[in-house]
Amino acid sequence: MNKQSFLKRLLTIHIPVLLVVILAIGPFAWMILTSLTPSADIVAKGVSLTPEGWGTDNYTRLLEQTSFLGNMGHSLIVALGTVGLVLGVAVTAAYAFSRFRFAGRRLLMLQFLVVNMFPVVLLILPLFVMMRRFGILDTHIGLILANATAAIPFAVWMLTSYVGAIPKSLDEAAMIDGCSRLSALRRIVLPLALPGIISTGIYVFITSWNEYLYALTLGGRNVRTVTVAIQTLIGEYQIEWGLLAAGGVVGALPVTLLFLIVQRRLVGGLTQGAVKG
Repeated sequence: MNKQSFLKRLLTIHIPVLLVVILAIGPFAWMILTSLTPSADIVAKGVSLTPEGWGTDNYTRLLEQTSFLGNMGHSLIVALGTVGLVLGVAVTAAYAFSRFRFAGRRLLMLQFLVVNMFPVVLLILPLFVMMRRFGILDTHIGLILANATAAIPFAVWMLTSYVGAIPKSLDEAAMIDGCSRLSALRRIVLPLALPGIISTGIYVFITSWNEYLYALTLGGRNVRTVTVAIQTLIGEYQIEWGLLAAGGVVGALPVTLLFLIVQRRLVGGLTQGAVKG
């Protein structure tokens, strides 16, 4: 019986889970192995699976012979600016939607939902015309505004649910004690909604860092982000797979490290909120 139950678990749980893990991690592992294999060896022998054929030549060329570090700086400015703008608008909007009842409230929330249903490619042409008219095309401000147009509706919807879960009686008690509406938002609502704000900020940062379409059409010359820089590593007649894979690994590394760091703070914030509750 024990042997049959073990075989049943092996066939129905362990092997399917292992296949899913390999399918999910396999492309990333292959990209890392490609980045560690010299370009000449990739053409002659293929990707090296053993440490004897690994090296850091691709990373050295990427950092010394290209402007990839500067491109990462552009991506960081755009991503942080987008997070700041989106959270500044979304937090106040979520507080208004969750605390006040006004004419057109449901219609506005429905519009935020409808905006998320349309592909962002529909906004490229009007954004391009508007930014060229105002002189912010191919600038950090232009890319921040473009990314914010797609991120604000999602952030408002997500934060409205977090803020709506906070009892209104806490706001009222704070205002009875002498706090203004804005002070109650800053001292009461924001600390309690911090896990939701952090989660939304992580999502906005990652999407802004990985955004390619806006970065290519509304920037790409003076402001060239990581995604556009990786695309430029593809030559017209050949592709240096080792250099391209190294660019992908270096470009994904900051977002990965940031997520791991903030994840711990997010769990700590949730635990602290539960203890206070």
